[in-house]
Amino acid sequence: MRYSIIPLAASAAILPSSSPGKAGFLSGFSGIESVPGPELPQIDFLNRFKEENQKKYAENDARFKESPLLKKLLGKSKLNKEKDRLEIENKYCLSGAEWGVGDCSAEGMSAENREKFIEMLKQKAGVNE
Repeated sequence: MRYSIIPLAASAAILPSSSPGKAGFLSGFSGIESVPGPELPQIDFLNRFKEENQKKYAENDARFKESPLLKKLLGKSKLNKEKDRLEIENKYCLSGAEWGVGDCSAEGMSAENREKFIEMLKQKAGVNE
């Protein structure tokens, strides 16, 4: 029993005397990363080489952006994006008609008109059953 009281007494003695900790004398120091490094020597050869490369890369980029191949591929990409959007839209419309929900719902149609409408949507969506 005496052993269980000792830690409790020690905790009780330390608790009232504890004060908030201090960060230390370097807590206001901003750190080494805020100190600017030494100025490195400039090498003319490397600067000229860098400028020539940047100029060459800029010319190549401009030539590539104006290339007929890139324009052709961007045009195809735009057409494919539109085609894919329409395909997805048609598939959602078909699902909505079959389930009777959404903009393409066939709820108010007669059974015959509903079947014709769904068949037309299947053809438009490219779904074969």
